[in-house]
Amino acid sequence: MLVLRRNQKNEYFRTDIVRMETTAKTLAELLGGEVIGDPETKVKGPARIEQARPGSICFYANPKYEKYVYDTKAAVLIVNKSFDPQKPVPATLIKVDDAYAAVPRMLEYFSAIKRSRHRGNRFISRLNPKISIAWTARIGKGTHIYPQVYLGPKVKVGKNCILYPGVKVYHDCVIGDNCIIHANAVIGADGFGFAPLPDGSYKKIPQLGNVVIEDDVEIGAGTTVDRATMNSTIIHKGVKLDNLCQVAHNVEVGGNTVMAALSGLAGSAKVGRHCVIGGQSGVQGHISIADNTTIAGQTGVIGTVKEEGKVLMGYPALEYRNYMRSYAIFKNAPDKEK
Repeated sequence: MLVLRRNQKNEYFRTDIVRMETTAKTLAELLGGEVIGDPETKVKGPARIEQARPGSICFYANPKYEKYVYDTKAAVLIVNKSFDPQKPVPATLIKVDDAYAAVPRMLEYFSAIKRSRHRGNRFISRLNPKISIAWTARIGKGTHIYPQVYLGPKVKVGKNCILYPGVKVYHDCVIGDNCIIHANAVIGADGFGFAPLPDGSYKKIPQLGNVVIEDDVEIGAGTTVDRATMNSTIIHKGVKLDNLCQVAHNVEVGGNTVMAALSGLAGSAKVGRHCVIGGQSGVQGHISIADNTTIAGQTGVIGTVKEEGKVLMGYPALEYRNYMRSYAIFKNAPDKEK
């Protein structure tokens, strides 16, 4: 069974991402890199540098993440050869020509191990001939599963849930108690991760994480929640997602936040608690939205929102009153040009 634990920040992390250890030396040979430190350092699986734990391998290339380098719990860090640490680094380093380019190769290595674990998983129909449930999936008491539902290997569904027809839950994903997932929602599809190549084509970046959905969550029909590249995409307790929403990889949605139809969260966005996200609105990747933020319909948020309780409107998003004052000017601009 998939085991989840919480750290001191109340974040979920997985303890069985890979059940086969490797070493820094092996990975350095794979990546064509140089080991700085102990080549026999054990590695259990990949993680993002800000969520590293003992046994993780992470990468560092963006200077804004340097603060994590000097107190990381990761066993191994992949870094550029040009990286010159300003303080002692607790992790063993693998120095490569291009850390970004090395990451897809590293993930492919662990993806191959992951696929080998899933080979031989037997699918059975426990409740209905039209339901496909992996032998290693776990379902809590009182959960109602409709026809055409698919639960992949090591999926865990809690108690008193309802999974309507056509719901698909990919391998390793976790659903808490009292959740409702409506028809044709997809939980745990691969995040949209592709690395550009010199010839203009794109190489797929394996997505090794999972999705964690906490208790009392409702997910609308046709909504998609993508698995994380590493670690987990997390939907916290009490969240309500309308139909046809998109939650991208590595996103975290705070408790009791609601999203209306056709809205989307780009990769690694973090949305606070008790937020309201209007229909057809979008949040850019790698930004944070403060608690109690309201985002009006068709709004595009392209920067971090630090102050709680703001009401945003327009694209790029402005505070509601500022937007309305601006609108009063620009709506009449064509007439003034005549």
